[in-house]
Formats: sequence, C-alpha cells, structure tokens
Amino acid sequence: MRAGPSQDEIRRQNLGALLRYVHVHGATTRAELTTALGLNRSTIGALTADLAGAGLVSEGTPKETGRAGRPSLVVRPESDRVHAYAYSIEVDRLRAARIGLGGAVLDRRELDRPRGLTAAEAAPLLAGAVKEMQQNAAADAVCVGAGVAVCGMVRRDDGLVRLGPTTGWVDEPIGAALGAELGCDVPVTVGNVADVAAFAEHARGAAAGCDNVIYLYGDVGVGAGIIAGGRRLTGHGGYGGEVGHMVVVRDGTPCECGSRGCWETEIGEYALLRAAGRSDARGRDALLAVFDAADRGDLRAQTAVRQAGDWLGFGVANLVNIFNPEMVIFGGGMRDLYLASAAQVRSRLNSVALPACLEHVRLRTPKLGDDAALIGAAELAFERLLADPLDAG
Repeated sequence: MRAGPSQDEIRRQNLGALLRYVHVHGATTRAELTTALGLNRSTIGALTADLAGAGLVSEGTPKETGRAGRPSLVVRPESDRVHAYAYSIEVDRLRAARIGLGGAVLDRRELDRPRGLTAAEAAPLLAGAVKEMQQNAAADAVCVGAGVAVCGMVRRDDGLVRLGPTTGWVDEPIGAALGAELGCDVPVTVGNVADVAAFAEHARGAAAGCDNVIYLYGDVGVGAGIIAGGRRLTGHGGYGGEVGHMVVVRDGTPCECGSRGCWETEIGEYALLRAAGRSDARGRDALLAVFDAADRGDLRAQTAVRQAGDWLGFGVANLVNIFNPEMVIFGGGMRDLYLASAAQVRSRLNSVALPACLEHVRLRTPKLGDDAALIGAAELAFERLLADPLDAG
C-alpha cells in the first residue's frame, strides 16, 4: 500500500495552491484565502509568512474595508520582483515580454520577422530583446523561467518544433537555441501558440470559469488550444490541436503541410487574400485591408469574406460536435475574420452543429487580445514555481 503524503508534501502542496490562487486572482485577503482553499486561519498565516519570506508575496492592510473591526491582511504577488520572460514567434513578427508573477506585463519588445528565419537566427534576436528589458528590471528582480509560444507542432518533452509549415520550420530546436543565447540555468519551455493562448484565456481571460474551451488561432495557418474538463488537451507527445489540417475538401487546394483540402486552405491568410484578388499581398495588414474593403462595398472582398466566414462556421460546428465546449474563442487572424463574418459563422454553425452541443456555446474574442500568447507562454514558465514555490523560488 502506498503511504499517505508526508507533512512536508502537504505543506508544499498548500504553498503551491495559495501562490497559484494569488497569481491568478491578484491581491486577496487572508479571509478569502481561508474560504477558497479550505484551510484554517493559522495555516493560511503560516503559509503566507513562508511565501513572504521567500520574496514571492507581500502582505499589507487593505486601503478601505467599509467594515468595523480589524481588517484581514491582503496578500499580493510580488510582480515587480518575480518575473518570467515570454516570447511569441509568429509568421511576421517576434515578440518578447517580461511578465510579473500575477500576470502583469512589465515590459515588452517587438521585432519584424522575415519569413524563412530559422530558430538559430531568431534566438539571438529574442535574447537581445531580453537584455534590453533586463536593464529596466529592479536590482533584486528574479527570473523564474522562460516560455515560448510558436506556430507549429511542438514536442512536449523537449520543445523541439517538429513541423511549422507556415514558418518553414522542420525539427527546429528553438528552446535549446534560446537557452544557449540566454545563458541561464532556468529551462526554456516551448508550447504551441494556440495552446498557450488558451491556457492564458482559461486562467485569467474570457474563458475564466469555463472548463471546456476551444481557442482558435490563425494567421497563415490555423490551430486550436483545447481545454477539456479544466485541463489542457495536447495529445500524446503534445501535437494535439492541429485543427487547421482536418481535411474539409477532398482533393482540394494544396496545403503547406503536404496534404490537400485542409481547413486552413479555406480560412487562412492565403485563402482569403487569393479569393479577394490580392494574392501578392501578405500579412495581417493585408487581411485588414480586405475587411476594410468589404465594409466599403468592394464586392469581391465581400464575397471572399462571406466565403471564408462560411467555412469558419463549418469547421467550428464540427469542433463543437466533437468537443462540446462551453466557449469558442477566436484569436489572431481568426478574431478579425470572425468579427467581419459573424453572420456567416453563426448561420453555418446553427445549420451544422448538433442542437444539444450548440445550446450552451458562447462565441467570444480574447479578453487578453494579442497578449494572450505572451501571457500563456509566461504561464508555462511559472508552472515550475507554482508547483513547488520554495524550491523554485
């Protein structure tokens, strides 16, 4: 028989639970923590003292209580002192941010990314952005890790990008390359951009409180982050969520993955620009120009948007039937397409999705906006700290 958890294990679990609660919810009174975690006041006091001693939280009196009697102390994450570095490697740009415990974006940088840039070439650019941000950090600031969001299939064990059709990456070791450039002992964790954005929106964004969520992310390609039963669903090896490569047209348009008729060939950047007669254009600005032209009455642009919106609703309906989510969030280029074609999306969704699966689904855009990928990447980095605060802190 397996022995029960030791007192030290229980204490570590409770420390992690308390720090995670404050990390997600922000400044919280001891009284709220007592109720939320189901622990007594003396235990909460001891745990917060340990975390404060490690420099992870601080305690103070609330500004205004509106109540008689002694106010409960407020526990706050030490956002300025404890931080992670987050990176988002996208088709047209590289982004880096310093994100404090509690999810606050403290500093950020953005660089253009020439298409075809390899991991070895991207790593020093991102490391250079970090060195700039380090100059603005407090002298006693502590970096607890680094997380990377990347468009592509990421091997969970070591962060190798097995395939990134839209970036041209095949077996690119971005985690190792970036770790070598940073020269730090803290491991770099890599995740798919849709998966980490779903992680962020579920923790502190539009999907907070929802246990079954699909986050669609699109630019040239399309992927999904899936939350099922409150847990990230990434599949064996970490390659789950490649919904852009479900085949919707037999022998359809060739896809960059090597197949034909993939969903992203109907709703991705290239598909929309081609349908609008703008095949020579590239990037998000070009897509926004199509949506603007449709708003101004350009018939070809309107047809392209309606067609893409219809296909978007068709694919979402299939995902709704398979996963039965409470919420579908449209991020990246999918946000722009959804907002421009909401009527077509809803019409196709209503005609294809099973009524029982459809009745509770809410369609949303990201509360965290473009920051969802960066905040989600930081969440990957914070996981080690939240699992064992005193060991990692």
